[in-house]
Amino acid sequence: MRLANIRGRSWRKSSYSAANGDCIEVGQRTDGYIGVRDSKNVSTPALDFTPAGWQAFVGELKRNRQVRC
Repeated sequence: MRLANIRGRSWRKSSYSAANGDCIEVGQRTDGYIGVRDSKNVSTPALDFTPAGWQAFVGELKRNRQVRC
């Protein structure tokens, strides 16, 4: 995981976003890295994951199911 430039990708909100839309957004770059950013503060750097790192991250979230926005 690393901090990344957030330009040049399409972002989509988490399906777990609150009714007001404040949560996280996910965006994939053409080189396969997956970025995650705070939807309330989109001008800050995103966290970038490799595809394998993203799968591990999401797998851990699914196992725990305790993440709340």
